[in-house]
Amino acid sequence: MRTPALSSRLGAEALGTFWLVFAGCGSGIFSAKYLAPSVVAGQGVQVGIGFLGVALAFGLSVLTMAYAVGHVSGAHFNPAVTIGVAVARRFPWTDVPAYVGSQVGGGLLAGLALWGIARGVPGFDATGHLAANGYGEHSPGGYTLVAVLCAEAILTAFFLYVILGATDDRAPTGFAPIAIGLALTLIHLISIPISNTSVNPARSTAVAFFNGNGAPAQLWAFWVAPLVGAAIAGATYHLVTGIDRRDEDITGVVDPEDLRPTS
Repeated sequence: MRTPALSSRLGAEALGTFWLVFAGCGSGIFSAKYLAPSVVAGQGVQVGIGFLGVALAFGLSVLTMAYAVGHVSGAHFNPAVTIGVAVARRFPWTDVPAYVGSQVGGGLLAGLALWGIARGVPGFDATGHLAANGYGEHSPGGYTLVAVLCAEAILTAFFLYVILGATDDRAPTGFAPIAIGLALTLIHLISIPISNTSVNPARSTAVAFFNGNGAPAQLWAFWVAPLVGAAIAGATYHLVTGIDRRDEDITGVVDPEDLRPTS
């Protein structure tokens, strides 16, 4: 078994992050609230997917792409995950900048696609309506900066704990994407009202500049808190669990015969 070329892994990370942002944020933009006309009631009927549907969309996006390309790149799709597993010494620091760059790039492409599609409705105003994260007046529930920072750090830390545990060779084989996807779903069920849920700086960056309305100015919080939470989890997982797998990389592995010839 061999680790795929860095270019292949970066392509997989960009693809996976694109899908996470497009599916997750897209569900919030297009489907969370949808009013269908009702002849009987004489007014619109809410048939949208709501918070539960958005939470499932984020979880399913990670689950499906982890199965699709996890064997290529390790299925990080998130700068906080990449840095967290690097702190845990399960991913090489030399590859971190490239992974983060590909994740942010893939996310921005998804944000651009969402912005373009959303403008397909006459009169649509993107400002404040592109599923951006926020605190204070930009928090769905009006939560303060301190509350948002705490929630984002704690939830990202537990997301990393799940990832580090589910990818252990002694965990049930083949089920890691399910555990990770369900963990992300649970995280969204908890925190959509708090911050619109980030736990992923690439997801936050992807829509912030298209959304405007204060999101770019608040973006720093959705880099700092997830990275701090991920670093804490990466540094403490082996101490808390007593399981030290710091020599096992969370990267892709493929059979040599499946690699595309380079010439």
